[in-house]
Amino acid sequence: MTKELFDLGELPPLGEIPKKMHAQLIRESRYGEPIEAFKDEVVDVPAIKDDEVLVYVMAAGVNYNNVWAALGYPVNVIGARQKKGEPEDFHIGGSDASGVVYKVGKDVSHLKPGDEVVIHCGIWDRDCPHVKAGKDPMLSPTELIWGYETNYGSFAQFTKVQAHQCLPKPKDLSWEAAAAYMLVGATAYRMLHGWAGNQIQKDDPVLIWGGAGGLGSMAIQIAAAAGAKPVAVVGSDDKIDYCKNLGAVGVLNRKEFDHWGMMPHWKDKEAYNKWLKGAKSFGKAFWEALGEKRNPAIVFEHPGESTIPTSVFVCDTGGMVVICAGTTGFNATLDLRYHWMRQKRLQGSHFANDEQSKGINDLVAAGKVDPCLSKTFQFAETGAAHQLMRENKHPNGCMSILVNAKQEGLKNLEETMKVQGG
Repeated sequence: MTKELFDLGELPPLGEIPKKMHAQLIRESRYGEPIEAFKDEVVDVPAIKDDEVLVYVMAAGVNYNNVWAALGYPVNVIGARQKKGEPEDFHIGGSDASGVVYKVGKDVSHLKPGDEVVIHCGIWDRDCPHVKAGKDPMLSPTELIWGYETNYGSFAQFTKVQAHQCLPKPKDLSWEAAAAYMLVGATAYRMLHGWAGNQIQKDDPVLIWGGAGGLGSMAIQIAAAAGAKPVAVVGSDDKIDYCKNLGAVGVLNRKEFDHWGMMPHWKDKEAYNKWLKGAKSFGKAFWEALGEKRNPAIVFEHPGESTIPTSVFVCDTGGMVVICAGTTGFNATLDLRYHWMRQKRLQGSHFANDEQSKGINDLVAAGKVDPCLSKTFQFAETGAAHQLMRENKHPNGCMSILVNAKQEGLKNLEETMKVQGG
């Protein structure tokens, strides 16, 4: 008879599901700094629907969305779900994972218990008319981000996901490396490959903000794999070699410029001209880093408020500024004269669909994109990992948390069972 609760790393017999599980929970009463918001508690293992699977989590990735969840800002994720009628008074976050399928719903035919998978974080209602019509599910009104907008993410012994979220785990990766890349990688893949008319092409100059971060490190490699010419922007010189080793042809230090922030009003000629001088200086520095006098065909954006004015200005005629976040703020200003006269595109982008998630997974499996795993934490350090990210003290690249895979470097279920006594 299956035990009610297993220790972390203790493998239940394949296909047998315990009643309880360990999870790193956030509760409204603990909203605040991540180091205090996450606590290990025991809760029920979730039930799955017909199109879902239950995955035994080996490792989980760390992303900024669950810094927001811990803070209760800008959305109270628990309150938002309770307004929809969901009863849980807790949040189990985590939007990246590697693990082993333990149970499948009755409508799932392409997965079985024992399959080793990585999980992407895009979910949607399969009965949504938009989805059933074959349109991009990321534009469906039912689209949500698993482990942030939904409960029962990867910071737990088991997680429930829709079956389409599961992709084959690249065989040569450890559990922790396999858990590190999907959210940022698929987001970057959609940004660079997903927008018809401005998809990345061979020899395209590409400007990538935050080149040493999780998103940026993926974007550099995706651009290089497409034969493009990425130029990265970083905040310190010690990140230059890191970006070049990933494939950047040049790197700019944003601290060498001082014109960042919202654009001055065009009627304030003195302030505007000072900003314009700074933007032109940055554009010239891009040419020098690229090694030729060409403007970026794509600007890969996520800082937002501080950088959008310059990004739109330096983008090539007919080019695209594509943005997936606003880490410096949400008010975007731009000089529309440069925007309409040079027919540029300012494109919002949000995670990725199944095809795009498969695209990044295929690149990783082929060895063309490295997960850029820089640091691995223990399960009890979930709050500490998010606190580092909250304080912008995290290392370059991506971070993971060992959940059931207690020993780093293990690559598959067979190895894990031998070492951990399953």
